[in-house]
Amino acid sequence: MPDFNPTQYAVPLFVVAVLAEMIWAKFRAPEAYEPKDTLVSLSFGLGSTIAGALLGGFALWLMFLAYDYRLVDFGAEWWAVWWAWPLCFVLDDLAYYWSHRAGHRIRWMWAAHVNHHSSQHYNLSTALRQTWTGNLTIGILFTLPVVLLGFHPAMIAICGGFNLIYQFWIHTEAIKRMPAWFEAVMNTPSHHRVHHATNPRYLDRNYAGLFIIWDRMFGTFEAEVDDEPIRYGIVKQLGSFNLLWSVFHEWIGMLTDIWRAPWKHKLSYLLREPGWSHDGCRETSDMIRAKWEARMAGDVAPAATSVATRNPIAASGEAA
Repeated sequence: MPDFNPTQYAVPLFVVAVLAEMIWAKFRAPEAYEPKDTLVSLSFGLGSTIAGALLGGFALWLMFLAYDYRLVDFGAEWWAVWWAWPLCFVLDDLAYYWSHRAGHRIRWMWAAHVNHHSSQHYNLSTALRQTWTGNLTIGILFTLPVVLLGFHPAMIAICGGFNLIYQFWIHTEAIKRMPAWFEAVMNTPSHHRVHHATNPRYLDRNYAGLFIIWDRMFGTFEAEVDDEPIRYGIVKQLGSFNLLWSVFHEWIGMLTDIWRAPWKHKLSYLLREPGWSHDGCRETSDMIRAKWEARMAGDVAPAATSVATRNPIAASGEAA
């Protein structure tokens, strides 16, 4: 089977869709686009493509290494086994869900994934804000079980490419709701707006790639509430359009914390959730949500502005 990368064929469609949404936004939602922010998003997209070409070799090598130990052999013409394709789509999407969830719950992975959430705008260009450093994390480990089941790395890559293409269109405010049956099964703009929100009720929810059923099954689903405006970005906003700072700010913050922390806590700053601190001076998303839920229940008075952050350097006062 010849090499096939579906995303490269989708690039013209991405460009046309972004331009169309810009025209829509000019007349219907001028605040949806900010030129400097859009330029950063486009730069992220270009940089991630280059980084993938330079750093993706290790992940590919690891997948082919695991493939030698597969439990099921689909044969030399694995690509002709028609029923394997839909099954691979489902399993790859399940692997994506858990990898994505880990990307929000393990700081090492969040350091790479935070790039996708750093924009305070939500539009189709935001979908292009992809990480440059994802191959420096352990995300590939979530895909290896699919390889070990017998699915060829090329099949997984193709399914993953179509999954990525699907996720492009859900980064928009131009579409409010899809039909109810579609909203129940598939990831949609409404569901993914929740995922990009910093509102306490929405933090770390809706990790789905293609099928929202994973969030419903594993207790991470949250529906969009029409009467609560969404605030996009990260808990502690970057406050900058500097591309390199946008790419590496959380890596710098994480490594700084590891360097300064007592020895017994150094590994925790790598593997525990963003916002965790050994002295309790910061807040995790769970803590922020718990406080919000308590306020909603009338148990406590409204709290002052939270010091919680996903950028610990900014929280410590070392950066604006």
